[in-house]
Amino acid sequence: MPDGTLGVALVGHSFMGATHSHAWRTAPRVADLPLGIDMAVVAGRDAGRAKSAASQLGWRDSTDDWRSVLTRDDVDLVDIVTPGDSHCEIAVAALEAGKHVLCEKPLANTVEEAQRMADAARAAATGGVLSMVGFNYRRVPAIALARKLVADGRLGSIRHVRAQYLQDWITDPEFPLVWRLQADRAGSGALGDIGAHIIDLSQFVTGARITGLTGLTETFVKQRPLPSESAGLSAGADSAGAMGEVTVDDAALFLARFSDGALGSFEATRFASGRKNAIRLEVNGSLGSVAFDFEQMNELWFHDHTLPAAEAGFRRIQTSEPDHPYAALWYPPGHGVGYDASFVHQVVDLVGDVAAGRAPSPSFDDGVQIQTVLDAVSRSSDQGTTWLDL
Repeated sequence: MPDGTLGVALVGHSFMGATHSHAWRTAPRVADLPLGIDMAVVAGRDAGRAKSAASQLGWRDSTDDWRSVLTRDDVDLVDIVTPGDSHCEIAVAALEAGKHVLCEKPLANTVEEAQRMADAARAAATGGVLSMVGFNYRRVPAIALARKLVADGRLGSIRHVRAQYLQDWITDPEFPLVWRLQADRAGSGALGDIGAHIIDLSQFVTGARITGLTGLTETFVKQRPLPSESAGLSAGADSAGAMGEVTVDDAALFLARFSDGALGSFEATRFASGRKNAIRLEVNGSLGSVAFDFEQMNELWFHDHTLPAAEAGFRRIQTSEPDHPYAALWYPPGHGVGYDASFVHQVVDLVGDVAAGRAPSPSFDDGVQIQTVLDAVSRSSDQGTTWLDL
C-alpha cells in the first residue's frame, strides 16, 4: 500500500458484519498499526440495507454488487462475512483480482470448495496476496496463554483434550427456519457453525492435528416455521404457519485421536438449555492441565502437577496483566476484555502480517484441514459412527 493505508471492503453486514466492522473501527484506536485503515465500502444484497449498514457501521461507501469492489483501486483487502455457500466464489474472485482476503469460518460448505479456495490462496501468495480464515477465539488472551503454556512444555506430554461448545438459542421448536438451519446455505448446523471453533482451538492450543475420529450427529427438531424475513437469528416466524424442513444437525459429538497420541472428546450443540456461549476446553498433560470456559473468558485455570500434592490444584489466572497475550492493548489489570476484543486482535494481527508481507495464521490450508474433520464427523455419523482415519 504505497500511501500506507489498507483499504477494506466488507461483504455482508448482519451479525458478523457488525462485529467485524467494530473491529476495523477499533483496532487503530487501541494499537499502533503499521498501516492506516480505510473502511472503504460494504456490500450487501439490498442497496437500501447496505447503505444503512454503511452509515451505522462506519463504512465510507456501499454497494449491492460485491463484484464491483474487486475493481476498486481503494480496496486492498476483502473481508467476507456472508453465509458459507458464497465464501468460495467471493474469495477466489477476490484473490484472483489481487485483493487480500479475510474469510469467516468455516472456510466453506464442502471440502472441495475449501480446497479450491486454498489453491487460489496459494497461487495468489506467489504475487504477495495474503489470506486468512477467521477463527477469532484463538485470540482470546486466556486461550493464547494456554497455547503458550503448552508450547513452553508446562503441561508435558498431552494425554487428553475435552472440548465443548454449548448454546441454547434454538431449543424452542417455534424458532423460525433461518439460513443457519438450511444445509444449502450453511453446509452443516452446530457441527460447522460452532464445532469448527473447538476443533481449531484444540489443535491451536495443543499444536497437534486430529488424525482419526468417530462421530454422531442428530437433528432434534425436524421442521420449523418459515421465517417472515431472511434477516438472520432474530427473524420472526411466518404468521401464516407454513413449515419447512431443517436440513442440518442440531448437535454433534465425536471422539478423536491426535497426532501426538492424545485422545479427544468433542461436543457441539445448540440445545444445551441455559448455556449461552459456553466454549469449554480442558487439556491434560503429564505435567499439568489447563481449563477454559468462554463464559468466564478472562480466566484460565492452570494446574501444575509438579508441585507437592499438599500444594497442587487448579489455580485461577486472571488474564489481564500487561504481559498476558493482547492484554496490554486495553485496560489496567483486572478490568478484562469482551467478545469483541478477539476480533480486534484478529485485525491487529492481520494488518501486521499484511504490512510485513508475512503469511497470516490460520491459513486457508488450515481451513481445509478443519473442513476435512467436519466432513469426517458427518460421514462417520451417516455410516453408523464408523472410525475414520484422516
